[in-house]
Amino acid sequence: MAFEIEHLKPEASGGPTVRRNLWLACPVCNKRKSKRTRVRVPGAKRMVRLFNPRRDRWTDHFRWVEGGERIEGITDIGRAMVAALELNLSVRVAARKVCIKAGHHPPAD
Repeated sequence: MAFEIEHLKPEASGGPTVRRNLWLACPVCNKRKSKRTRVRVPGAKRMVRLFNPRRDRWTDHFRWVEGGERIEGITDIGRAMVAALELNLSVRVAARKVCIKAGHHPPAD
């Protein structure tokens, strides 16, 4: 799968095209994120900022469960991102299973 260059703060929201605002994302995640900068926490009315891979540590907000097949959010930001980007769709879980069998997943912390 090829990655796309994503604007952490979308251009539509005034985000500049500079290195500190760019990151690589899979096309599906990039499309689901769209121009959002905040997402709703599942089961709550409050909104939280998006996970920012340039300033946040993945392990502070997420963990691998079921041997690396699924991603679990462990903070409001993590839970909101898992839901908003649908990180545990069956097709994604199936792809992770293939990577696990090949010894390429989950990544080391």
